[in-house]
Amino acid sequence: MTIAALDLREIESFLYREARLADENRYDEWLALWTTDATYWVPANDDDYDPRQHVSIIYDGWDRLQDRIDRLKSGAAWSQEPRSRMRRLISNIEIEPQRAGEDIAVRSNFVLGELRRGLQTAYFAHQLHRLRLCDDGLRMSFKKVLLLNNDEPLHNLSFLV
Repeated sequence: MTIAALDLREIESFLYREARLADENRYDEWLALWTTDATYWVPANDDDYDPRQHVSIIYDGWDRLQDRIDRLKSGAAWSQEPRSRMRRLISNIEIEPQRAGEDIAVRSNFVLGELRRGLQTAYFAHQLHRLRLCDDGLRMSFKKVLLLNNDEPLHNLSFLV
């Protein structure tokens, strides 16, 4: 399959699958959606800055993602004991024009509902995925989550945003 052969439905399906795997705590399958040169970024206090110069909520490469998943699976992540129950709704999916040799840039909005210890919380966000067509299908090389309230005090975000 070539990039030209990809259509909006295939990209939507990828985004929905990624959200479902995160919501269902299927960590190994979620991690398998990433390229090994990936970046996962959740900015704090602003939507765009140099994350190497400023504090972020999350700024992980693939190795750090693997560490995060290992910790969540270990049973030693007390902040997720019991685990959060979550569901995401994704909308407003837009594929940006692509230049030859570049990953596919996809923008979307989402609402994440989380329930943990009787507290229900809703997170609203815009996200940017960069998707790469690999031999075995699409993979994420980059994900940036722009929480609407990234400049406010946040509850425990020890789950996958």
